[in-house]
Amino acid sequence: TTFLRSFQQIRIASDETSSFSSFSSKNEAEGPEDLVACRITVSGDVHGGYYRACVLNEAGKFRRLSGRMSDPDDTDTAEIYVEGKRKMVEGFVRWCHLSGKKVALNQKITVTSVLYDDEPTGLYDAFYCRIK
Repeated sequence: TTFLRSFQQIRIASDETSSFSSFSSKNEAEGPEDLVACRITVSGDVHGGYYRACVLNEAGKFRRLSGRMSDPDDTDTAEIYVEGKRKMVEGFVRWCHLSGKKVALNQKITVTSVLYDDEPTGLYDAFYCRIK
């Protein structure tokens, strides 16, 4: 019975801390309409015109994000910086992960890193991407 009481006390204590943590996270939770910024690094055949045009359409026209994709150079990596509503940015990140499989069928593309910034810079009024 002593074991049962101590087990119940531990369970009650863990329930209280979990309800407290869920309460505090609900108050501090970010909503889907909050503005966020994200830096996505992609590697592979990222400088082909078709992939860059798809990024421009997806970010700028379909999701109405602002930001830019780095200019084409000799490396096989590119950085995509986007700002916008949280739900749109998270959807764009999911699209980037799928884009190597579904969008650019003949291009090998992988997302190497995704970093969320707390505050958007506000430097961009649209999405900019130079296409070769």
